[in-house]
Amino acid sequence: MLEDARAVKDRIRTSHRERRAALTEHQLEAAGAALARHGAAWADTLTGGAPAVLCVYFGVGVEPPTLPLISALYNNGHRVLLPVCEPGRELAWVFWDPAAVFERSRFAPILEPRGERHGPDVAGTAAALFIPATAVDLAGNRIGQGGGYYDKFLGHLATAGKNIPLAAVIYDEELLPAGQIPEEEFDRPVPAILAPSGMRVLGGQGQGQLPWFLRG
Repeated sequence: MLEDARAVKDRIRTSHRERRAALTEHQLEAAGAALARHGAAWADTLTGGAPAVLCVYFGVGVEPPTLPLISALYNNGHRVLLPVCEPGRELAWVFWDPAAVFERSRFAPILEPRGERHGPDVAGTAAALFIPATAVDLAGNRIGQGGGYYDKFLGHLATAGKNIPLAAVIYDEELLPAGQIPEEEFDRPVPAILAPSGMRVLGGQGQGQLPWFLRG
């Protein structure tokens, strides 16, 4: 009997988390520096170098390290929003600065910044979104952490007619062949990924066959 979609996603998620757990501190530092370089270059391309609002997430543990990216975007003059998990699988957003204080979320295994919380109306002004994933395939199908927060948030943006450039942040080995990740009704495909090797356009942009771009 074929695995159902949830079982397939759980299997891939578990496998990738185990691989992440084996990463060394040096590998994490190198990944963080590369993500910052490529992500900041992409943001500057989108904004023409002008200050903008950007949504990022704060990677914890052995997730792709995003603090170097957050810092780079901030130092380039952008305003960086980080997510806070709310009841009902909703996301609120807090503007980050280097003095930010983090605390553990009540609803998810993440760290959240303290501060004034903003809704999707403010996040909807972002010039780009960097969202978490544990795997993405070349068709743009994404496996998150299993909470459904980002699928719901992206649904809100779609309902509001917002078409914001978006990249899921993963390690290079977590980009899978098209069709490896089952698509469910509530899933929101991603158009691009940011990985330590660079950025890649996916899905509707030629099934991921476009070349890597914005390499440092």
